[in-house]
Amino acid sequence: MGKGCITVTKYFLFLFNLLFFIFGALIMGFGLWVLFDNQSFIAVLQESSDTVKVASYILIGVGSLSMAMGFFGCIGAIYEIRCLLGLYFTCLLLILIAQVTAGVLIYFQRDRLKHEMSNIIKGMIVNYTGQNRTTEHTWDYIQKTMKCCGWTGPGNWTENIVIRNSTQRLYPCSCRNDSLPGTDIKLVGLCEHLSPNPPIYEMGCITSVEKWLLDNCGVILGICVGVAVVELLGMILSMCLCKSVVQEDYTKVPKY
Repeated sequence: MGKGCITVTKYFLFLFNLLFFIFGALIMGFGLWVLFDNQSFIAVLQESSDTVKVASYILIGVGSLSMAMGFFGCIGAIYEIRCLLGLYFTCLLLILIAQVTAGVLIYFQRDRLKHEMSNIIKGMIVNYTGQNRTTEHTWDYIQKTMKCCGWTGPGNWTENIVIRNSTQRLYPCSCRNDSLPGTDIKLVGLCEHLSPNPPIYEMGCITSVEKWLLDNCGVILGICVGVAVVELLGMILSMCLCKSVVQEDYTKVPKY
């Protein structure tokens, strides 16, 4: 490989690793958001299951590892250190294998994951009181913004302990359909309806979630494929640069 090609490869690999470092920071930030967020659908799942917390720790770990790899990849590319380039290639290969494995497992376990999520949401609906400011208010926000009621449908709320034991005709305020006549609109808690049928949305939130996933399926797949292509490109560049370095010169390593 000519000297000019080596230089181009070196700086391309440096830029790639800089982007890898930034992506790692974003992944770690997303993991921290999942861990500490209390205003989204994630909060509903997190308080009811340890799976989401474990996933957030994995994201934080992967993000930290990606940042470290990006840093060492930059050093290895700029100073042409073969051991760092080889270590970078190996780690990148392991991450790519792990991502493919995780994707396959999620695909084949999708029914189990869907069942677990359904149990978590239904359990939260049964014990809903409107007083919890994390999971319950987050679920209220989801129902209101997605214009849905319950997980599979409004019938899920008939199992609610408060509604079932009350002498009043109660329904979740966040299920209130603004286009239908009824009592004053509230965002959280349980409301009373005077008419035989409550003025609520008829569609379950699982339908809205599945619709969102279908609408954004192309974007999600595009991101996954893009990440895989970038990782393969980084592996190719690191191998090319590693082969072009005849012998290691540790005098190039910066002294601190």
